[in-house]
Amino acid sequence: MGLFRRRTGNTPRLAPELDDAALGRVLRGLTTTSGTGPQDILVARIEQLLRDTGDDWDRRGHRVTVLAGAAPALARRWSRKHPHSADALALHAWADVLAARLTGRLDDPAATLDLCRRAADAAPADPTPWVALLAALCVEGRPSGALTPVWREIAARDPWNREACLTVFDHLSPDRHGSLAARREFLDDLTTVMPERMPPVCLPLAAAVDQYHRELSGHGLGALVAARFWEQPHTAHLLDRVAARWPQPGHLLHAARIADLNLLAYALTKAGRTDQARQVFDATDGLVSAWPWQYEGDPLDRYVHHWRRCA
Repeated sequence: MGLFRRRTGNTPRLAPELDDAALGRVLRGLTTTSGTGPQDILVARIEQLLRDTGDDWDRRGHRVTVLAGAAPALARRWSRKHPHSADALALHAWADVLAARLTGRLDDPAATLDLCRRAADAAPADPTPWVALLAALCVEGRPSGALTPVWREIAARDPWNREACLTVFDHLSPDRHGSLAARREFLDDLTTVMPERMPPVCLPLAAAVDQYHRELSGHGLGALVAARFWEQPHTAHLLDRVAARWPQPGHLLHAARIADLNLLAYALTKAGRTDQARQVFDATDGLVSAWPWQYEGDPLDRYVHHWRRCA
């Protein structure tokens, strides 16, 4: 209880918008508005929200994916009504991709791939449709030869695109279409040349959390190793480094920084580093991302459980 008194007004909440207040206001409008007329007003607000990102592709990508997940039906109606709108096409394409990630397949692969390409044609400088195309091809399990040209299109527009990097990282999972060796090679190639504080900065820690759960779910020696996973020199050093930097004000500036802080808080709790975890929880300001807390069940419940333990 002391923790909640100390942070009055910041009771934890699941926040897909993270700390994007303008996006949050539009999302609240989506949950409270119904009817054709008000939805036209919402479309205008979405257009303005996306227009305000300018060429901040990191912020635009975050807003498009969150909106597509929150209002897929609206995205599809909008693109049918305005088939040449870059915003509408990108939202519709991402709505299809996000749905496919849940089911494991695209309902209409040809239509979704066409949407991605039409969205790219409508906004040639924008990497967001290309990232959607990459994600769609990954859902379909396409070979690396099909992914490489799309990756190059993204890199030409936004070389450190977080969503694209996470998409390929997931695609290379041994549970999907890759291997641990392929993942390590991708991660090494990326982090060797990536400047500090770029949007995909979370990848080494995401890889560590994934490996921790891979070992935790194993049997025999793997499960025993998992118990001391965060004490191993390479993972301990990784936690030392990011825990000292990420929570500092102004260090992380990308759109998903709160999600990365959630990831760090999770890893620190698993490592038993209570004092460091408390500082990171404070930096999240009570904003909860679904991943990685969903590893353990309801994300908000698990966040609150660990947050209280660090009080």
